[in-house]
Amino acid sequence: MAKSTKKSSTPRKKTSTSQTTSAFDQRLGKYYDELKWLYCELYNGDMAAFDYFLGMLRRSWDERKEDLRAQDARREADPNWYRQRELLGMMLYTGAFAGTLEGVKEKLPYLEECGVNYLHLMPLLESPKGRSDGGYAVANFRRVQPELGTMEDLEALADACRAKGMSLCLDFVMNHTSEDHEWAKKARTGEPGYRERYFFYDNWDIPNQFEKTVPQVFPTTAPGSFTWLPDCNQVVMTSFYPYQWDLNYANPVVFNDMTENLLYLTNRGIDVIRLDAVPYIWKQLGTSCRNLPQVHTLVRMMRIVCEIVCPGVLLLGEVVMEPAKVVPYFGTPEKPECHMLYNVTTMATTWHTLATGDVSLLRHQMDTVCALPREFLFLNYLRCHDDIGWGLDYTWLGGRFGSDEVAHKKYLNDWFTGKWPGSDSRGELYNDDPRLGDARLCSTTASLCGVEAADYEKDPFKLERAIACDLMLHAWMLIQSGIPVLYSGDEVGQLNDYSYHQDPERWDDSRYIHRGNFQWVLAELRHDGSTRQGKQFMGLRKLEIIRAAEPAFDSRADVWTFDTGSEHVLGVGRWYQGHKLIAFFNFSNQFVTASSPEQGTFEELVYGGTRNSLQNVELYPFGFAWFLNRQE
Repeated sequence: MAKSTKKSSTPRKKTSTSQTTSAFDQRLGKYYDELKWLYCELYNGDMAAFDYFLGMLRRSWDERKEDLRAQDARREADPNWYRQRELLGMMLYTGAFAGTLEGVKEKLPYLEECGVNYLHLMPLLESPKGRSDGGYAVANFRRVQPELGTMEDLEALADACRAKGMSLCLDFVMNHTSEDHEWAKKARTGEPGYRERYFFYDNWDIPNQFEKTVPQVFPTTAPGSFTWLPDCNQVVMTSFYPYQWDLNYANPVVFNDMTENLLYLTNRGIDVIRLDAVPYIWKQLGTSCRNLPQVHTLVRMMRIVCEIVCPGVLLLGEVVMEPAKVVPYFGTPEKPECHMLYNVTTMATTWHTLATGDVSLLRHQMDTVCALPREFLFLNYLRCHDDIGWGLDYTWLGGRFGSDEVAHKKYLNDWFTGKWPGSDSRGELYNDDPRLGDARLCSTTASLCGVEAADYEKDPFKLERAIACDLMLHAWMLIQSGIPVLYSGDEVGQLNDYSYHQDPERWDDSRYIHRGNFQWVLAELRHDGSTRQGKQFMGLRKLEIIRAAEPAFDSRADVWTFDTGSEHVLGVGRWYQGHKLIAFFNFSNQFVTASSPEQGTFEELVYGGTRNSLQNVELYPFGFAWFLNRQE
């Protein structure tokens, strides 16, 4: 693609040398000793590489435009800016939502109407057709996929978002590059210094040793962690797909250059960097190559880099693992790593609870999260671009119910694909491995809640119940501490898109069932309360407005669960500065009575009315209630 001659949307104003030196050097001075110690520990005291690294940081700072420096200063003055209860996120694919980056910019008023002020654009950097893994096989970290626009368009969108008080998030694929990346092409031809950026081996001896201890990521669609390259007569490490070559972070050149790519994106105006597949980035023979100590060293250094060059930027870690392995990625209060992490286990446990109608595991999971320091900030969600993996606490389930892991996973997948008697969920399996019983699940929120089945059957009774289920799950997501994030289309109850089955580039990846084009025609119905789109949009928007206005939803609130007297009903309490919120969530399709021992006068925030007692609260099938007591 020819280099664009289009000018950046915001002129880069010059800052005086004294101001530049003062701001950058002050931050560097604060972190210099720790950064040098970590870098030299990891890279065996390679001071030449470290000096280059520092020079790169200074260049990146020099290139940071005045608007972004001003935002950095504001956010430094308010370090809790991203913990406000008014924050509401949405993740979307640029092409599916609006065609291009320019199209997304034109649709910002719609996102504002949705209450969105945190926008996550799914992968949009250049990747090869047919070998893109949904954009996670990056061929160029400094070029946008041509059909979506240019890097200048991305910067213009970031500028427009910033003007509206909207933060922009972008994925940074750390673990690997596409085989079409410039580094990989040079490695393939044997150019000096480039095979050292990856993991090349002359034969299968060492790769076979790795395979003994490294779990497979995609055992059915891409088995193994290595690929033979006949043109090179060598083997290369490919943990994900054969066209994605793992980067060797034991080489300081890789860390230096990838960090510069990250800073290039932050200098375009990206506010949140999602570190993709971060647990995988350090490889060591004889280990699982997951969550190794060196990973935390690398993430800590990246956090320090952001604090020095772009302190208004946040790091979001993608760690799709159980809580014990997730929490270390926050680091410590003295030496933090990621600002935010996904609340993956709670998400998966939520769907488990819907399928079983028993809230005990979800309460156990909620208690685990509530016991963590309040400084730990999670992104809470129901659905995202990826599949649902059943990473539940099977030790707890086995002890409580005698559940067998494989059998329970099969039950959940049968339920959510509509195979289990009585289920109205509609989904498809991803990476089904019958031998291990470890298939994952794909679908939109609405289709999992039964909206698709009810719509197809033209059954108004089923449809009302499915919409109630959808809204109850969103109400549950919104009451959790952290940042709630919607998946584009969920605000209007978008259903599964089965057209991917006819797409030769997508037919073998069932995740595209929930990556369909946004249905703008259906979204036009969002203000019509007689339509399901209107009921879902306006119902959800009401919840979001209540959340933003009510102090009990503050991230600093005390949060606890309580026994509601029903196995079907989850009870959650929140308290902050005299505002006490008591909430009930019915995960069954039955009318249920639940109770709380709390005393006082309570106002129901969503449906109205007051009660002097929370004994014998009647809940509709998939019903919920938010009761508020204000203590004067």
